[in-house]
Amino acid sequence: MMDFGNPSYYLCMELYHVLNRGVEKRQIFMDTQDYARFIHDMFEFNDSKPAGNAYRKFKPGKMMDLGNPSLERDRIVDVHGWCLMKNHYHLLISELVEGGLVLFMRKMNVGYANYFNTRYTRDGGLFQGKTKKIRINTDAHFLHILNYIHLNPLDYLKGAKDWRKRTIESTTRAKEHLSKYRWSSYQDYCGTKNFPSILSTDLFGEPPSRFQKKTLAYLQDIEMTNIRPYVLE
Repeated sequence: MMDFGNPSYYLCMELYHVLNRGVEKRQIFMDTQDYARFIHDMFEFNDSKPAGNAYRKFKPGKMMDLGNPSLERDRIVDVHGWCLMKNHYHLLISELVEGGLVLFMRKMNVGYANYFNTRYTRDGGLFQGKTKKIRINTDAHFLHILNYIHLNPLDYLKGAKDWRKRTIESTTRAKEHLSKYRWSSYQDYCGTKNFPSILSTDLFGEPPSRFQKKTLAYLQDIEMTNIRPYVLE
């Protein structure tokens, strides 16, 4: 758990918000299988060993096992939070070894692009340029970033699309929507096992009920000036 009495802790560990989206803002996740593949890759590619076997291990439809979660791996990063949207992704990552972040993201982007291009019989780049990597280097950014990542799915909820402007018709519907959205780490933080094998919760870990309340309270207190420099335009 994060020691808020020691605000320099997240600075020492080098925490990064990593994000990218589809070229020309096109969708990069077309269906459940695509989301499952990216999540599978977050588990399999978090290893210092070559990624060649990941393609054979992926079995569409078996979304919960992620291969063998107890499989011994030489992990290169910790994933502290994540959210997959139709045309982009957000990851919150710290390195476990020098160069781990670059290696992990290279595996992720190349591996998923190869899968996507093969499945949909397409050529060319899938992502819009170089992956954006922003180091978390202020208290304000640290305190806001995981909430911001987890609230992104509200873009798909009628009456909540202006949540960044503190305009939302129903907090109850927002809560239900976030609780049902599978493609983020929000459910795991709220106590529902979704994809726990890819997530490290120690940094932001606290009782699930409190975590959920704080996330929803952020909707009322959101200050985009603290986040805007770090989001995709």
